[in-house]
Amino acid sequence: MNRRFCLRSIGSSSIAAVAGCLDSLPTGDEGNADTGKGSDQKHADGVTLGPPEQDLSEASHPSYGDEAPAVSLPDPLTGETVSTDQFEGSRSTLMTFFYTSCPDGVCPALLLRLRRAQEVAAEQGYGDEAAFLAMTFDPERDTADVLETYAGEQGVDHDAENWHFLRPERYDDGKEIVTEQFGLPLEKRDADEYENLDYMFPHLPYIFLVNERGLVERVYPDGATISPSEVVDDLETVVNG
Repeated sequence: MNRRFCLRSIGSSSIAAVAGCLDSLPTGDEGNADTGKGSDQKHADGVTLGPPEQDLSEASHPSYGDEAPAVSLPDPLTGETVSTDQFEGSRSTLMTFFYTSCPDGVCPALLLRLRRAQEVAAEQGYGDEAAFLAMTFDPERDTADVLETYAGEQGVDHDAENWHFLRPERYDDGKEIVTEQFGLPLEKRDADEYENLDYMFPHLPYIFLVNERGLVERVYPDGATISPSEVVDDLETVVNG
């Protein structure tokens, strides 16, 4: 896959209309997510879901059938280091990127979709076969205490032992993971329009669904607005596949 810094395809995701926290990159046909309906792509080896409707294979980020990046980061709430590839052979994963100071609700919307999937996994009895990874790229403000408070505010179930907040030691470390390994541009910018913030980020509202083989099953470029039930259904299909 071509790891260019920007996406080749024209148009923009529907999430680009959301103000403040994000400036979405082009992802293909406008408003069209990686949903898996009517694609011309071939069914990728080693994956369960059929090809997505939107072909993101020329995007800068991993897409359908690609190997997911292997990264290791501390989970400050559990005190352990979590590697994304530690789940290979045992769990499918949903992963997204966020920061707790997000001023417009996009980051909570991303976590809501992971949390809803966590709830259904528990209800349906496959919680041990799924993992939910939420990586902050703002470690300066997102300390362990802040993340613990945020987990409670977002309704995350830590007793299930399948949710991990991932926190790099430095912003530069997080930026390298987001930009170099996941191919998503990230930079700080002034937040003059928000009195309570010194800086903010143009956040990219992506969710990645990775199967237990470490292969990308779905990319949701409009993860903050996609139906939670679609994410839940896709995860359940992959887990049971």
